[in-house]
Amino acid sequence: MENTGKIIKVAGPLVIAEGMAHANMYDVVRVGPQHLIGEIIEMRGDRASIQVYEETAGIGTGEEVYSTGAPLSVELGPGLIGQIYDGIQRPLEEIRKQAGDTITRGIQASPLSRQNKWEFKPLVQPGAKVVPGDVLGTVQETIVVQHKIMVPSGVQGTVKEIHAGSFTVEDVVAVVEQEDGTAKELTMLQRWPVRVERPYQEKLAPTVPMVTGQRIVDTFFPIAKGGTAAIPGPFGSGKTVTQHQLAKWSDVDIVIYIGCGERGNEMTDVLQEFPELKDPRTGESLMKRTVLIANTSDMPVAAREASVYTGITIAEYYRDMGYSVAVIADSTSRWAEALREMSGRLEEMPGDEGYPAYLGSRLAQFYERAGRVICQGSDNREGTLSAIGAVSPPGGDISEPVSQATLRIVKVFWGLDSALAYARHFPAINWLNSYSLYFDRLRAWYEDQIDPDFINNRNEAMKLLQQENELNEIVKLVGIDALSPEDRLVMETTQMIREDFLQQNAMSDTDSYCEIDKQFRLLQLILLYHDVAQQALKNGAPMQPIFDIPARARIGRAKDVPKESYKEQYNEIEAEIRQQIAQISAGGERA
Repeated sequence: MENTGKIIKVAGPLVIAEGMAHANMYDVVRVGPQHLIGEIIEMRGDRASIQVYEETAGIGTGEEVYSTGAPLSVELGPGLIGQIYDGIQRPLEEIRKQAGDTITRGIQASPLSRQNKWEFKPLVQPGAKVVPGDVLGTVQETIVVQHKIMVPSGVQGTVKEIHAGSFTVEDVVAVVEQEDGTAKELTMLQRWPVRVERPYQEKLAPTVPMVTGQRIVDTFFPIAKGGTAAIPGPFGSGKTVTQHQLAKWSDVDIVIYIGCGERGNEMTDVLQEFPELKDPRTGESLMKRTVLIANTSDMPVAAREASVYTGITIAEYYRDMGYSVAVIADSTSRWAEALREMSGRLEEMPGDEGYPAYLGSRLAQFYERAGRVICQGSDNREGTLSAIGAVSPPGGDISEPVSQATLRIVKVFWGLDSALAYARHFPAINWLNSYSLYFDRLRAWYEDQIDPDFINNRNEAMKLLQQENELNEIVKLVGIDALSPEDRLVMETTQMIREDFLQQNAMSDTDSYCEIDKQFRLLQLILLYHDVAQQALKNGAPMQPIFDIPARARIGRAKDVPKESYKEQYNEIEAEIRQQIAQISAGGERA
């Protein structure tokens, strides 16, 4: 056969085959008698270096390699939502039915069911002119996601026929006569190479925040829809839980969660938790808008590299329908380790800490696919894709190459701190070294939609936290009694900001998600206490009674107030603060 070659070397997941002059870079190949899936990552003459996405034990030299002649692609169509795939888009539930609890080598299963029928509702008439990206019709994929069947890239012309009714993903639903006179039959199934970015018309500046319900994120370090963020942090600092929170509560239409090289028990938590969780906006199960890609640390290392591309390609597909999509990759460090291993086996010149020299550009290829865009098609619909990647630096040292390469690309940095995690302060995002570069673009939204004072309050709180950091140095040296009443007040206020605002309980029904207006009102309560107390101290009021007013205890419990009644209760607390401090200032009895 003209499209086969012979194996001459096997080194773990790397297989070298000769006689492959007919093949191209990134072609998918089948290796050995078990037909293991692999991808060509290097060509030298007629020799191809292949990274195999499965365990290569038992593969020997002289065995055949078959080239498929096509790059690694994903299947796109109805039936993606709610699925759990491995790194190369094999449906794990389907494999389990075929082979039991362990994945058998060489096993194949269609990513999308060929038996399921979907109710297709046409939106165009025969005779309509269509261009790539135009919506031909819709399918109700889940109760919350309406799947839009689009004209594939490279197809343009007049709709000759279009059918309504129940079809499988391979049935022809429309025929388009192209400009050269050829008729193109269209199904609900598309294939797309994972390493190629899906096209769009125009990229726009991100101007709307992705509301997550996490106070330290939304108020202090927001991410825009179509933005990029990184969560670096040492072992045990809460990266995975923070990412679960973002996946659960972010106000996006679709979530793609990539467990890339993560521990199996963490992925199990996701798989067990997500189907049971209720989406706060729809009241349905979270799985009704989620695609999970599970590539755990005991799966073949090479498949990690594929998993992030598989995830972001599926995300782009839903973005092209005009949805806002979030991709959560946990963790990109494990992906970089897979790159490092393959690079070492290819005997490439190592870069910093053994990582390949192209680490930065590969990470950029992933994050740059995020953005807010005008999608293809004549209706100019808008879609957003936000990318959030966890980074697991060894020992929590963010000066290592993966963290540094990531920080050069992303616009938001949520730096997790092991000291905060040990102190049981979660989310353990350090407010002194984290940042968001989206503030200027989001300012108008916050001022219009929430309150003109939103940004000012945030800046005021940040200033107080920085003051506290400086005062802590003095306290360590000479003790808290050496501070002036004004400085003591700063310490008391920042304690409230830290414990009553920045701390959030992911396991609490009332505190796991906090509405953005409630966030604003809660921070305003704390700052109001600070301003009123500061004025009272200036007027000569005694310090300790001000710190001990009963209203402070109510502020401490304010974050647990249900969303139905927080406005009334916050107004009450506000009145109490003013009244109780006024009594002390006037020399009256403590309330």
